[in-house]
Amino acid sequence: MIRLTTTFLAAALITAGASGAFAQDADQPQPARQSWSFAGLFGKYDQAQLQRGFQVYKEVCSNCHRLSIPFRSLGDQNGPDYSADQVKALAASYQVTNDEPNDKGEIFKRAGTPADLFPPPESFPNDQAAAAALGKAPPDMAQLAKARKYERGFPWFIFDALPFDQYQEMGADYIYAILTGYTHSDDTQWNLYYPGHRIAMPQPIVDGAVNYSDGTPAKLDNYARDVAAFLTWAADPTLVDRKKIGLRAMIFLFVLAGLLYFTKKRVWRDLH
Repeated sequence: MIRLTTTFLAAALITAGASGAFAQDADQPQPARQSWSFAGLFGKYDQAQLQRGFQVYKEVCSNCHRLSIPFRSLGDQNGPDYSADQVKALAASYQVTNDEPNDKGEIFKRAGTPADLFPPPESFPNDQAAAAALGKAPPDMAQLAKARKYERGFPWFIFDALPFDQYQEMGADYIYAILTGYTHSDDTQWNLYYPGHRIAMPQPIVDGAVNYSDGTPAKLDNYARDVAAFLTWAADPTLVDRKKIGLRAMIFLFVLAGLLYFTKKRVWRDLH
């Protein structure tokens, strides 16, 4: 009788917890899983998309957000793949603070070089200035795609861990959801996917804000996808190489396991 009562009580608690979770999900939906070129075991970055994403960052996001990556990384063959001349010209278009003072002991600014990091926004040279103006310093976008996570819950986290379909695009999905989650036209700080629906950042971008040179439609959906992909690359530039190494390691382990199995059978064959 006690065991039966305990079973019913546990079932009731599980049901109540599930009902609470469903009620919470109805009020606070989770970002939907999107389709990305870099998803899956054989996924890789779309260079054209990364270049468009960088354009969105440069023209919109860089007004408030820093991106602490070196200019030369934009020439990565598995990334945006800009030419050396393009990277050099882009770096030279920025003014960066020199690490060492001049002969008079003065800190000065100079044209950037490919080895330099992207400088902070001109309006907010440091986090203190940004916090004083905005109430809180906007996060550095270099690791944003890895830092922004959310709980998928049962049973999805089980499927997310499957070897050939590991879900590693949560950050990109979250960034895309936030940028497309401003669904109240009369309130630019109401966001469907942000916890509590109140976000400090007003809607940063709308249709027509950036004109793509490759003819891609100037729509918010494209902006959100492209900049989310670019920020994923910025946070994980070695993703493609890592997948190649992982695939080779898996093939090696499978072959080794087969060789060990047949070696064991041959060695012990006469003893059975």
